[in-house]
Amino acid sequence: MKCLAVCQDEAVAKTLHHALVPTFEFTCLVERQPLARRLQDSGLPCLAGDPRRADSYVKADVTSQTCVIIEDPGKRGLRRILMAVQDAGAALLYVLKTPNLLQRSWNDELRLEFPEVTELDLAELLSGPLLTQLSRSTTRAKVQQYQRYFADADRVLILLHNNPDPDAMASGLALRTVLRRTKTTAIIGALEDVTRPENLRMEKLLDIHVERITPDAFNDFDRIATVDVQPHYFGNALPKVDLVIDHHPEQPGYTAIYKDIRADFGSTSTILTEHLRAVDLSISERTATAMLYAIKSDTLFFARHTNRSDLDAFTYLYPLADAAMIRKMEGAKITLERMEYVHRAMKHGALHNQVFTAFLGSSSREDFIPYLADFFLQLEDVKWTVVAGVVDDTLIVSVRNLGYTRNAGEFVRQSFAAIGSAGGHRSMAKALVPLESFREKFGNLDDAQVPQALHQLINAFLKD
Repeated sequence: MKCLAVCQDEAVAKTLHHALVPTFEFTCLVERQPLARRLQDSGLPCLAGDPRRADSYVKADVTSQTCVIIEDPGKRGLRRILMAVQDAGAALLYVLKTPNLLQRSWNDELRLEFPEVTELDLAELLSGPLLTQLSRSTTRAKVQQYQRYFADADRVLILLHNNPDPDAMASGLALRTVLRRTKTTAIIGALEDVTRPENLRMEKLLDIHVERITPDAFNDFDRIATVDVQPHYFGNALPKVDLVIDHHPEQPGYTAIYKDIRADFGSTSTILTEHLRAVDLSISERTATAMLYAIKSDTLFFARHTNRSDLDAFTYLYPLADAAMIRKMEGAKITLERMEYVHRAMKHGALHNQVFTAFLGSSSREDFIPYLADFFLQLEDVKWTVVAGVVDDTLIVSVRNLGYTRNAGEFVRQSFAAIGSAGGHRSMAKALVPLESFREKFGNLDDAQVPQALHQLINAFLKD
């Protein structure tokens, strides 16, 4: 397809030529003959002619299928140029706005007169790629710093949160790749085992070994990194770490030599994808599959808390991953044990004002609680779910919403941060509260009273 650029500036002409060739058959029209010669000498097809005359466009062989990009001359004259281009038969017209000390001539009056003309802003066209390159170079510098810091360590621990999920396990694999280490020199560990059926299936199918460790073993490692979790999660057991990479809101109470925390990202795997790309490391099919599944899982396939970076990472990883393997990992979501807890939540839960609250009592596993919060959010006429249960004398509260109302993370911090650990995003959040602390604040409630208390809390929050 042919493109004619009507330019006033040499740099603009060269920029358009570089961006459009070889996709377009590119020619430039300039008014001054010396400029035309300079551009021709640099290898750019160029004609000299008066842009306010129709015959200049006829000479350039403009047709109705030619894209004509007109650099705004920044003075009166744009109307005559547009009229001349239309008289020559052009229909695909674009006005390119560039930084100019003179007042631009493209205005509301011309927009009404030439409604078929499309506006282009050079600054906007350049800002995306420019910001991407600057961001990548900044990320590269950060990654190279922590790579050097970890290089001389004999034993490295990549620590995940309890009951690791796909994002945690995938991020562990990715960071091991970034550090150029093997499973013997960089252990992926957690204080508690993987328990959710689909996560166990992922662990097995992708041969991910998450080693069970104790806080006493932290001193056995030369370097410690946490991914998809921050050290405050482990209490006083981990006051200092070497590296933190996480997509949850930043928390105080620890010291880290290096950290990359991006709460606006939908997954930690997205951050690690940028780290891998920044230092031009190849990603194995196994790691790409894990990361793709993690992004899909943590964002509910882009249905919650996601941004353009998550989409870019997904697009980059997709051709590198095994889609059939992901379908296998997704096939273990409903079990009889989970259905028993669904029945328990229905029996002891209640729906009021589009908010579903439930208390499960004592639970054998922590993962049932967020599972039910996600499950009941699918019900018609439900916009919020608040599901709680007790695991090992700790009250665990999982909160979900549709993402466009009040902030779930703000709710749990406001309600439980003073007596436990609480945090999260707009559409999903979690609190862990010692049962004794909960009773001190809310009283010794029975199983029927706990969901009532939770509903009062969320109702007051939503009405505030």
